[in-house]
Amino acid sequence: MLQHPQEQRQAKNSVALLRLSLAHCEVAVGERFAPEALQSLLHRPGRETRLLYPDVPAAPAPPAPATPAGAPLRLVVIDATWRKSLRMLLEHPALAALPRLPLEAPAPTRYRTIRAARRADQVSTLEATVQALAMLEGPSFDAAPLLDAFGCFVAGVAARQGLV
Repeated sequence: MLQHPQEQRQAKNSVALLRLSLAHCEVAVGERFAPEALQSLLHRPGRETRLLYPDVPAAPAPPAPATPAGAPLRLVVIDATWRKSLRMLLEHPALAALPRLPLEAPAPTRYRTIRAARRADQVSTLEATVQALAMLEGPSFDAAPLLDAFGCFVAGVAARQGLV
């Protein structure tokens, strides 16, 4: 995860739940990363890397090389508002050069209760990551426990904010 510093301080920060729930979840907080540091985060031996991000006109996605079935993948996720995530993508050529893993049709979000979105296909970082992991890992990935925990998280934040 590359997390924008402002997201880290949000009460509705879904990355905190991902970090607690996924064994191999690493979070680097920052808006601008030194090129060498970013390279070491993005590229480690033995894994192909994919960026969970849609193809956007301002930063077209490079073609993804074929990956053998069962080959280990590193999934990179930007945790920021759409505007800030695009800025992070444009300011880091190494990030923009990564092959993308777009979500085909994101499932409806549970996040609307606590955070507004401009479009129906905008989901939380946690929900997008869960969908991506389900795409990558197939039927062996059980998303239910993480999504149930997220539902409780959203309900708790909504209650604290007086939204329910």
